[in-house]
Amino acid sequence: MAHGGPSAPMGDAEAAILRALFTQSPVGLHVLDPDLRVVRVNMGTPAMRGVRPEDLLGRYFRDAYPVVCPDDVEGRVRRVLETGVPLIEDVVRTRPMSGDGAEHSYSVSGFRLEDPDGTVLGVALAVVDVTEREKGRARLRVLNTVRDRVGRTLDVVVTCEELVGALVPAFADVVVVEVVDDVVRGDDPPLSPLPRGTPLRRAAFGSSAGAGQPQAHPVGDVRSLPDPTPYTQALSDLRPRVLRLHAGLPWLGTDPARAEAIRASGAQTLLTVPLTLRGAVLGLISLYRTKRMEPFTEDDVEIGLQLADHTALCIDNARRYTREHSVAATVQRQLLPRRPVSHTALETAYLSTARESAAGSWYDTIPLSSARTALVVGDVAGQGIHATAGMGQLRTVIRSLSAFDLGPDELLARLDDITTHLATERASLPPADPLHREALTAACVYAVYDPLTRTCTMARAGHLAPVIVRPDGSAQIAEIPDGPRLGTAGCAPFAAAELEIPEGSVLAFTSSPVLSLHLAGGSTPLKGAPPGRGRPLQELCDEIMYTLPAGVDRGVPMLLLARTRPFPPDRVAAWPLVDDTTAVATARALVRDRLAAWGGGRGHRLQHRADRQRAGHQRHPLRQPPDAAAADQRPHADLRGPRHQSRLPAPAARAHRGRGRPGAVHHRPARRHVGHAVRGGRQDHLDRAGPPPVPGLTGPPALGGDARSGERTRSV
Repeated sequence: MAHGGPSAPMGDAEAAILRALFTQSPVGLHVLDPDLRVVRVNMGTPAMRGVRPEDLLGRYFRDAYPVVCPDDVEGRVRRVLETGVPLIEDVVRTRPMSGDGAEHSYSVSGFRLEDPDGTVLGVALAVVDVTEREKGRARLRVLNTVRDRVGRTLDVVVTCEELVGALVPAFADVVVVEVVDDVVRGDDPPLSPLPRGTPLRRAAFGSSAGAGQPQAHPVGDVRSLPDPTPYTQALSDLRPRVLRLHAGLPWLGTDPARAEAIRASGAQTLLTVPLTLRGAVLGLISLYRTKRMEPFTEDDVEIGLQLADHTALCIDNARRYTREHSVAATVQRQLLPRRPVSHTALETAYLSTARESAAGSWYDTIPLSSARTALVVGDVAGQGIHATAGMGQLRTVIRSLSAFDLGPDELLARLDDITTHLATERASLPPADPLHREALTAACVYAVYDPLTRTCTMARAGHLAPVIVRPDGSAQIAEIPDGPRLGTAGCAPFAAAELEIPEGSVLAFTSSPVLSLHLAGGSTPLKGAPPGRGRPLQELCDEIMYTLPAGVDRGVPMLLLARTRPFPPDRVAAWPLVDDTTAVATARALVRDRLAAWGGGRGHRLQHRADRQRAGHQRHPLRQPPDAAAADQRPHADLRGPRHQSRLPAPAARAHRGRGRPGAVHHRPARRHVGHAVRGGRQDHLDRAGPPPVPGLTGPPALGGDARSGERTRSV
């Protein structure tokens, strides 16, 4: 070989070397002829042990070797034969030559054989067993897949389902994930060892056999594990267990349902790994392999522990989020009105969804003087308990400010001041405090409906605006001047708009601008003529949610509906008074008689309060506009005297902020028409509902029917 030319005959040394190469080399050598029939094989490799040469020689490649995908492998070998391009380290999976056992992986490299004349003689294949290397890579791929796919949501059950999807069929044929039921609800997990009788919820199940695979218990089932079994043992000492499964295991009788499911699945080995974090038990992962896969080994146990560690951390994060969301939802329910409040001239209903994105949303209906009602919907930025706490603060502030009878624009200006102050307090917290990094901003729409003038005065901070559905079925989003979000305004003004609202109209307030556009432009239960008349508003709320199209978020945080209705004209009394000292006695007599008629058995108490209030108004003539002497009474609302509203226009309100109390502003007298809806002044709350009028009442007539012709008093 050393001295001969290419065509020199092979000597004894060369023949001995070639014979040793095919009998002693640890690398598998396979020579195929141009028809891909086996002509020579290295029988010294571990893969050839127990195989006779006559079982391979002369047979076609695909028939001689139990390749998993014979068509693909044969195609690649034939391509080498035809093109002469070598095949380098191509991984091929094969079944054992004996037919029993797990699959093996081989790295195959091949090149074309030619004689000195260029005639193709065949193909030579060098084969190396890389089964362990490929198993290690497969385990790492499974681990990377779990790290990438598990924990993408903050939901305990979804996290378990993601784990099952990542493990079946790459790592196991059957996977069952069971979680302590308290953990699913967001409660703290119990410490190890797991107390006996602790209920576990079957959170996820997956099988390579598909949905028809029998289960011991359905997903969602909650029950404690029978004891003792490998599952309870793993939960007691927090150590994994690897077992060969067969019918003679004594613990199978302890849990017959699970034993039957194991038998039906054909599982051969079990790997059970506890889900634990910081000494607490969160649940259990049970993995089964059938004959399709190699039994679990200690290397698989190490991977199983890493999978369980990652999953346990994700489940605990989801548990903490669930607990915070549950607390926030509970606090939100306690802070919001418990039931819809209907007023004399306004019927209301609401719909609230307990979603994590709605933690800072709120609605409110506030009864005001002179039969008016304030309607509020707002949304604090952020999620969780901090957003809910901010919502509670702003809702309380709005209720407090509404008692001062401020206009919507001025109320939002005051509310913005307070929001900015609260945001400053957050920013001054220590950096380690979670609130330090959360800015406090909010969107809010505040509207006041007056049934006597049939108008609604609105102002907004942010993007929120109600939808007005009129009796003829037409709908439009209320045109309100834009205002900055609360907490971001600086010195920007808020402006109000006064819109006429016919009786029988429906006002729809929502914290979702997308839903507002849908209600105004789409076909909804509110539209039609007349809009929902005769139907309960709560029923309309539900039907709106049922008919939402696919493009609209069905998790609308807040929806508030208000339907206007006529104000009883016999519930208003107004008299013109002469501007002299006799007006005091006249007003007292008129009020006393009318309250006696309205109050029934409560007449004496109503008269006493009215006397005190009228005396207060008349004893301080300098505080009253000289041409506003009029008495106005309504049995269902606050006792009101002549009104001179302490309200600044939006620019003036902004300019006045920070320079003293608003009460220090001088008032400009304004003419008042008899029967104008009285607002402002001193408040003395009585019961909202009054008894029916007394027939045959003497005295000046009630002028509630002309109330719309009044002129609003403005202050400068």
